[in-house]
Amino acid sequence: MGKVIAVANQKGGVGKTTTTINLAACLAERGQKVLVIDFDPQGNTTSGFGIDKDREEHTSYDLLLEENSIRQCILHTEFKVDLIPSNIDLSGAEVELIGIEKREFLLHRQLEQVREKYDFIWIDCPPSLNMLTVNAFCSADSVLVPIQCEFYALEGLSQLLNTINLVKRRLNPQIEIEGIVFTMYDNRTNLCNEVVQEVRKYLPDKTYSTMIPRNVRLGEAPSHGEPIIYYDSSSKGAESYRRLAAEILGMQQRR
Repeated sequence: MGKVIAVANQKGGVGKTTTTINLAACLAERGQKVLVIDFDPQGNTTSGFGIDKDREEHTSYDLLLEENSIRQCILHTEFKVDLIPSNIDLSGAEVELIGIEKREFLLHRQLEQVREKYDFIWIDCPPSLNMLTVNAFCSADSVLVPIQCEFYALEGLSQLLNTINLVKRRLNPQIEIEGIVFTMYDNRTNLCNEVVQEVRKYLPDKTYSTMIPRNVRLGEAPSHGEPIIYYDSSSKGAESYRRLAAEILGMQQRR
């Protein structure tokens, strides 16, 4: 039975999509069976795997509204990762779901049909705490939180943890924090190091030792529609995500 992990942070620009794409590719490289669900109407995860989001007929929107089965929505990418794509249509789903009974569990019901096929299922959430994110949290075993090393990081983390605890109490008792990953890290700045120290003091058992550095090649890869290990396998970004994937696998084996 595959582990379902939502990748979430209500702040945009923290490396959430970059982390989803590259962790999925690195885990697939290590022989894991991986499904990625693009649950963000911007569709950046879809584009990051080289898929034209505007030409796809079966997307996470159709999945959520149960217009297509989950198997119809799965694409097999050239990167050994399966993908359920997304596009701007998903932005209207929240309004269309008003009045539907147990709408928080629509994604959960669909995932149960394919969960046994995968080792990991990653859900790239939108940068807001809306019904899409709640659906992802109700489907997930855990939440991976990318944090940019900046001044407002702790405030955003506190809000997200409150939301996860609320979902845990009312909707999904199994959900946990998978871990906190620091992105866009620059060890030359005091602020980066202070943020890391504060988060590790706050959540000592949930922060990964691997930190993702600022890296030009990592920023270029999405425009070429490739995960970093395919775009530039020897870059610092590729090395970091490989280490993070190994760390996550190691933690899974110890649990």
